[in-house]
Amino acid sequence: MTSLDTSTGLSTATRPEYLAGFGNQHVTEAVPGALPEGRNSPQRAPLGLYAEQISGTAFTAPRHDNRRTWVYRIRPSAKHGRYRRVDAGALLASPIGNPFPEPNRLRWDPFELPAASRTFVESLFTIGGTGDVRSHEGVAIHMYLATRSMDREYFVNSDGEMLMVPQQGRLRVATELGLLDAGPGEIVVVPRGIRFKVELPDGAARGYILENYGRLFTLPELGPIGANGLANHRDFLSPVAAFEDRDEDVVLYQKYLGNLWAADYDHSPLDVVGWHGNYAPYKYDLADFMAIGTISFDHPDPSIFTVLTSPSGRPGTANADFVIFPPRWLVGEDTFRPPWFHRNVMSEFMGLVRGVYDAKAEGFVPGGASLHTCFTSHGPDRETYDVASTIELKPRKIDDTLAFMFETRLPIIVSEQAMTAPNLQDSYDEVWNGIERHFGR
Repeated sequence: MTSLDTSTGLSTATRPEYLAGFGNQHVTEAVPGALPEGRNSPQRAPLGLYAEQISGTAFTAPRHDNRRTWVYRIRPSAKHGRYRRVDAGALLASPIGNPFPEPNRLRWDPFELPAASRTFVESLFTIGGTGDVRSHEGVAIHMYLATRSMDREYFVNSDGEMLMVPQQGRLRVATELGLLDAGPGEIVVVPRGIRFKVELPDGAARGYILENYGRLFTLPELGPIGANGLANHRDFLSPVAAFEDRDEDVVLYQKYLGNLWAADYDHSPLDVVGWHGNYAPYKYDLADFMAIGTISFDHPDPSIFTVLTSPSGRPGTANADFVIFPPRWLVGEDTFRPPWFHRNVMSEFMGLVRGVYDAKAEGFVPGGASLHTCFTSHGPDRETYDVASTIELKPRKIDDTLAFMFETRLPIIVSEQAMTAPNLQDSYDEVWNGIERHFGR
């Protein structure tokens, strides 16, 4: 039997257990016999539980796209009072209310953890977004800067699935389908509509969130790469069923069309004793990513580092991509090895989990971020260019680094709060000022 100990307010199960495989049809019980046999909704569900289906896609979605999970819970999730609108703080949704979006290159120093007590939900700070939450298109980008575990507070996002990238401090994400632990170097994805709370084993935590309004994240096609490489299905882990049996007053916060609402419950919404299906939260260790690069010359397009993608209606152009730049070997001959100067129809938001990003010698540090929106010129800074264009080219291992990129086909609109944040660098453009003319000399 796997249940969540609520005596301390933390989910203190010794170690979460996982089910391997991306998009698999998982079957799991916290109590033997919780799942019905041969059917989904018998006249009376086993053990006095209630059967409930969570559909992440339309009922008639093609079989290979269809995501749904049957849960068997102590009480139906419908048992709660009326929602009331509450203050969302610094949490916003697309479209972002900025009448004059800038094409300027932007970079932020690390976002500081607050001195005040803030849960994961209370700490969410929206940097920007694109598209429209009402039409399920586009994304929003947030930071979380949490200092207190959620206890009697729970959260559900009706607008989009949330890809969390921890940068400082571990997360324990207790969901209605089970527990997920993740720290820096890992990611957690909580699908739209799944209820959860976030606990902080280290007392505080900072990280990045890509909120995806569009089609569900999936693994990218491999094309000429072949059958193997990048992220493997088997390395994605979903939780074994675990539940809270908690009869006390709690509150569930729901993000709906950009606003935050709250409803009172007289029990924990994490009371699923067994479930089966393929719509579930999951985690992934970025160290399991099989990086691919040149073994001859030239720096390949960064798309070869895509971990997850949310396809758009236009083939080959994503609603959102999650791309990483992990430890790897550089061996290209007669090659400028860092990412080259470029302009891109896609908008690129970058964060740094640890170490140094090989295209920026200074100024881009762990916990910080940068944004280059569509067709904004960017590339290596002067110091990086000077070194990379003259250094003797020997095989070199980039070891202590983990950078990532949230990429979207739409222009990212930056929020006013992010444009006026004290950690926004006012001298970012200067990293290119010292680049010299070499032509004709």
